Amino acid sequence: MASPGNKPDPSVLAEYEKLKAEIEHHNRLYYVEDKPSISDAAYDRLFDRLLEIEEQYPGLVTPDSPSRRVGAKPSKKFAPVAHRVPMLSLQKVTQAEEFAEFDRRVKTGLEREDDITYLVEPKLDGLAVELVYEKGLFVLGSTRGDGATGENITPNLRTIRSIPLRLSPKAAKAYPLLEVRGEIIMRRSDFVRLNQQLIAQEIAPLANPRNGAAGSLRQLDPNVTAGRPLLFYAYGVSDYTLSGITSQSRTMAFLKAEGFRVNEHLAEVRGVAAVAREFERIDRLRPDLDYDIDGMVIKVDDFTDQQTLGQISRAPRWAVAWKFAAELAETILEGVEFSVGRTGVVTPVAKLKPVGVAGVTVSNATLHNEDELHRLDVRIGDTVVVRRAGDVIPDVVEVVLSKRPKGLRKVTYPTSCPSCGRPIARPEGEAAYRCLNPACPAQVEARLFHFASKGGMDIEGLGDKLARQLIAGNLVITPADLYFLTKEQLLTLDLMADKRAQNLLDAIDRSKQSDLPRIVFALGIDGVGEAAAKLLAGHFGSPEKLVSAEAAEMENIPGIGPVIARSIAEFFARNDVRAMLERMRQGGVLFPDYESAAGAGTLKGKTFVITGTLSKPRNHFKNLIEGAGGKVTGSVSKTTDYLLCGADPGSKRARADKLGINILDEDGFLRLL
Repeated sequence: MASPGNKPDPSVLAEYEKLKAEIEHHNRLYYVEDKPSISDAAYDRLFDRLLEIEEQYPGLVTPDSPSRRVGAKPSKKFAPVAHRVPMLSLQKVTQAEEFAEFDRRVKTGLEREDDITYLVEPKLDGLAVELVYEKGLFVLGSTRGDGATGENITPNLRTIRSIPLRLSPKAAKAYPLLEVRGEIIMRRSDFVRLNQQLIAQEIAPLANPRNGAAGSLRQLDPNVTAGRPLLFYAYGVSDYTLSGITSQSRTMAFLKAEGFRVNEHLAEVRGVAAVAREFERIDRLRPDLDYDIDGMVIKVDDFTDQQTLGQISRAPRWAVAWKFAAELAETILEGVEFSVGRTGVVTPVAKLKPVGVAGVTVSNATLHNEDELHRLDVRIGDTVVVRRAGDVIPDVVEVVLSKRPKGLRKVTYPTSCPSCGRPIARPEGEAAYRCLNPACPAQVEARLFHFASKGGMDIEGLGDKLARQLIAGNLVITPADLYFLTKEQLLTLDLMADKRAQNLLDAIDRSKQSDLPRIVFALGIDGVGEAAAKLLAGHFGSPEKLVSAEAAEMENIPGIGPVIARSIAEFFARNDVRAMLERMRQGGVLFPDYESAAGAGTLKGKTFVITGTLSKPRNHFKNLIEGAGGKVTGSVSKTTDYLLCGADPGSKRARADKLGINILDEDGFLRLL
């Protein structure tokens, strides 16, 4: 064997480069284009020769070598990766009328009346990932995560042969930094073969192709991933600024030319009717596809239009997922249990004879509330129709009355809480019954689990089972008690070893430095999700101001309506909540001030509306405003401070004149900035 310092003869070097190119060519034909041109044996001979040269001359091996796909040393855990540009969620529609309303909003936002050109493609049911290429080399791969931060799974992604390890020299030169986004899936046929292999090895089979893809991709050992039949489908890039790529359709053509697999049913269509026809076509194709889809993704094609439309909360205004009607199945209702959530809502849960729905075995389904129970007239022993609403949450759609046996009794709502036994009540104007006892064990457990969740204080290792033990042992009554736990107390719990106890205490200690949005979300205020928590933290900046704020002030925050504002104000007015916050402080939680991404600047507190045609896309000016601390809204009102006005402004200019709003042209805006 040659030493690492030995250099190969020019002929060997030429052979090596030729082998790399030839192997990647066959990888593309097999894994991207489904058109293999050589036998497996011939491919193996090429690969064996490549490995032989690399073993003799280790100094030749580069990150883009095909041999780097076979795996790496197992990881102990996945490191976090912050996405340079957030990976947004999609708004959803399920009816033609809802898509027509989306199209109307797009036209309003673009101030146009002509038909919009959309790029549509099947919505793959897999795991979203991002691939980062620097100077043409694949250097980093991560999961979507929460959209802002994902997990570093680069070694695992390298094993997937439909992912190019190197871009063309032309692309590498044109785009020194390229972030490609797409979906990792497992085909149905590959899923069946894999399960047959697992069963033969006496290993538990996988539940469905999506779980198979997600589980395979998140293996700590990349060698396991390398043995799984995964495919990557590209669906876009992260930004709009790539020279020569001005639309979604051009992006997809570029990615395909660079060796990425793109969906074969991609289509460019114009207008609502054409989109609807394409949706119907894909729905008809669905049973014959070799991969799972749950709808169609529709994107405004032009990048300038996308920038103009911008985004709301965690979703773009220029894209929507049109979901298929949920799959249905019949089964027997074996019982009804009533669960209590963290806000005290008592929800009826159908206990079902297990049945497969949309690729998942369902044994529980929601019955929502008392009104729904009455509407369905559901009875124990009934045959019921079950669906996965949005292909996620199972619910009972209807009772098959023709199959009802005689003598079945109606299901009635309890009068007392199934957890604590206290009376339950249905507040006026609400559909739900609530347990009004804040010390109810089920509520305490659910609040504790929510408090420790990834979007909240992110206390790793504190799951629902451990939460139940902590409460049953009277070690935790409110989440604040977590910050006073000792190792000795934890070691009294079932299956709690010394290392696990220390890991939990370390995670609790790290959570003391959480930022304000996480703390607000973790508190579990009724109606406040992660997006609303960020809005509140960004508006008030300090926990003291938020806690003492009136509902009327919160209503003025875009995205916070009167019902949620009242819920927040009532929450912080409670003595038990204020006592819990004080105990969290005593336990070491920092409660830091928070400055939103917009930050403080020359436009802090000022509200802008943008209209008309400007010298650059509206998103450019929106970023300038928000970067200086201002806020951009979509309509002119009494709370608007400035209208940034370009050519052909339309009705917004007239309304601003009527209300006496300050009107700026571009020069005036730049002077103000």
